[in-house]
Amino acid sequence: MISNQTIKSSIDKLKAITKIDFSVRNMDGYVVASTEAKESISAETAAQFAQSPADSQELRGYYFFKVMGEEDPEFILIARGSGEDVHMMGRIAVSQLQDLIVAYRERFDRNNFVQNLLLDNLLLVDIYNRARKLHIEPQLRRVVYIIETKHERDNSAMEVVRSLFGSEEGNLITEVDEKSIILIQALDEKSGYDDLEETAVTIRDTLNTEAMIDVRVSCGTIVNEIAQVSRSFKEARMALDVGKIFYTGQRVHMYSTLGIGRLIYQLPENLCRMFIKEVFTKQQPEEFDEETLTTINMFFGNSLNVSETARQLFVHRNTLVYRLEKLSRSTGLDIRSFDDAVTFKIALMVENYLKYIEKKSP
Repeated sequence: MISNQTIKSSIDKLKAITKIDFSVRNMDGYVVASTEAKESISAETAAQFAQSPADSQELRGYYFFKVMGEEDPEFILIARGSGEDVHMMGRIAVSQLQDLIVAYRERFDRNNFVQNLLLDNLLLVDIYNRARKLHIEPQLRRVVYIIETKHERDNSAMEVVRSLFGSEEGNLITEVDEKSIILIQALDEKSGYDDLEETAVTIRDTLNTEAMIDVRVSCGTIVNEIAQVSRSFKEARMALDVGKIFYTGQRVHMYSTLGIGRLIYQLPENLCRMFIKEVFTKQQPEEFDEETLTTINMFFGNSLNVSETARQLFVHRNTLVYRLEKLSRSTGLDIRSFDDAVTFKIALMVENYLKYIEKKSP
């Protein structure tokens, strides 16, 4: 809801223009914000006016006004002075405060709605009813991005995201936990997944250069209705998790391009452990030394090209062949063969997934 600081700022500006002192009270008569150093009107007097049927009243050299909320009065405004000019300035101040109340309530309600929408806390009928009430278009192409920061409550990251997307009609920006900023972007009919990836890269680069923040950005798939937004959010969340497990060197993760990592992520843990035992009957992956792991990753990174891998490792070709043959003897898999290479690669990804599960377990 609207803060006392916001109300204070508003009436301070009004005083600077009108030279009139204002005091804002709650419905019990107590001061919320004031431009006067010392209050002359007691809480009891303000509370008595709050209980009266009058919308405004002049009393002892002050004008009293009720500031309406959605249906009932929420605050009392007191303007110091008498005469038509003070009365008119008081009316202007009331109008400004009422506009602020509406704006802040809508912002709060919209943020609350978006958070519950993402977390699947709303019935289908409530989604469309509340969207209509909050002037959110229900039938619109949208996609969800998750921007994860390293540190909790990084306000500078939120400011950058709002500056990039907050002014575009249809976009919604919120938070669902301490480290994640959620952007629900409205899309035109021409936008495709290449455009979405370009946007994700822009978010990453802008936060890195302007705010000096290292982030991961994930993206779900495009949906066409407001009720489907939670699906895109879940996909973006999965993309973020899969990216952390299998593609640690990347900072942008698109659900549509996760590949085999997405398949492994959805496998039962017991099935993964059975697969590892069946593949690595001799030496287990955790027993590989650093040199072996570097060789394997470089070999896969160069599409099983022995000569190019040897060049990048700064070793003789025969040295690399010796390492690969040694690995074949210890594991029973010759990764120079395409079939064995595929099995080995999947097994290593499954092993990384199991380590991730163990790390998450309490």
